[in-house]
Amino acid sequence: MGRLFGTDGVRGVAGVDLTAELALGLSVAAAHVLGEAGSFEGHRPVAVVGRDPRASGEFLEAAVVAGLASAGVDVLRVGVLPTPAVAYLTGALGADLGVMLSASHNAMPDNGLKFLARGGHKLDDALEDRIESVYEEHRTGAPWDRPTGAGVGRVKSYDEGLDQYIAHLVGVLPNRLDGLKIVLDEAHGAASRVSPEAFTRAGAEIVTIGAEPDGLNINDGCGSTHLDLLKAAVVAHGADFGIAHDGDADRCLAVDHTGSEVDGDQIMAVLALSLRERGALRSDTLVATVMSNLGLKLAMEREGIHLVQTAVGDRYVLESMKEHGFALGGEQSGHVIVLDHATTGDGTLTGLLLAARVAQTGRSLQELAAVMDRLPQVLINVPDVDKSRVGTSQPLATAVSDAEAELGETGRVLLRPSGTEPLVRVMVEAADIEQARAVAGRLADAVKSALG
Repeated sequence: MGRLFGTDGVRGVAGVDLTAELALGLSVAAAHVLGEAGSFEGHRPVAVVGRDPRASGEFLEAAVVAGLASAGVDVLRVGVLPTPAVAYLTGALGADLGVMLSASHNAMPDNGLKFLARGGHKLDDALEDRIESVYEEHRTGAPWDRPTGAGVGRVKSYDEGLDQYIAHLVGVLPNRLDGLKIVLDEAHGAASRVSPEAFTRAGAEIVTIGAEPDGLNINDGCGSTHLDLLKAAVVAHGADFGIAHDGDADRCLAVDHTGSEVDGDQIMAVLALSLRERGALRSDTLVATVMSNLGLKLAMEREGIHLVQTAVGDRYVLESMKEHGFALGGEQSGHVIVLDHATTGDGTLTGLLLAARVAQTGRSLQELAAVMDRLPQVLINVPDVDKSRVGTSQPLATAVSDAEAELGETGRVLLRPSGTEPLVRVMVEAADIEQARAVAGRLADAVKSALG
């Protein structure tokens, strides 16, 4: 059996890859492993369980709750809430673990299962590996040691979680949003109630789209992966700007008043300057991945802010932030982490802080986002090559060196083997789009020649 846990929990097609049996078994295994690790020592364990609104979340939630309760864990069902809300409540309620059922920005047939440790933090790899091992051991026949009688877990709904989380979000803001008109695209997802209420309480006039989840329409032509509806709505309503979330609302992308996209890099640039102004950008440092646009690095250098770059994936951004005590980090995709107020990316919080900066400065989002110029970026996927030799091929190294010499300081080259497919991603940034296309094309040919 291959590793079940990926970089963000267990994901797959619900009912095929992620079955009720798997969700139940992993939940029982998680309870046993965390118990063995001493996480429940001296008290009766409690878990917070939430989900996004996709239909399969209903049966998967039932399986997770059954598994945890059968292993002696009391369960607080918080219902449909964003992933960062479940993380926040896990910490705020002093729970021993949290469980979120969501496949984030994926299409509706998929779902995912993510365990959170005490405090709302992601489980480390060693614990996930142990959960997998214990699950597999018992799946093949070893009996579980289960509590009986009063030892079984009790299950109850915790409806206060929604208001508790919204109050937390609004309480974080440095100023109100009065006078702003904002369009919110909720992707028919987990923030469909949370985000409109939070922005309204903070003083904004809002227009909502994609806020009628029916279990089947999550991420369907809307949200952060499909911005056309939001762009049109912002212009049609004469709004100051728009905010888009994904299915579990851990991401935030924006659209300015002209309908132009404001991506995660630009959002981080705006928030970095805002936090520094308030003395909250520790070490004057922003953390991003190597896929962030070179324009972000150049802008931060110009503004006197240090940019630390990590491998691709929000987990690596978070690891760097926690290790060094940095306050802000994220990805171009809009997964932004404000570590003083959240243990994971929080799309609603990001959108609120972005709006607060617009309200506080009196400047448009377009003007604020212009702090960085996005360099033209070309990405080519080169399939059917030996991706393991990307870092060792001398002919390829020569081709990259020649490309970097041609681009100079106003361009960048990145070759990255895919983590899931037999292909190499060639990314080139340059001051001119035609130059970027030409260099990327030559590098793609070099990859085929050297690794094919």
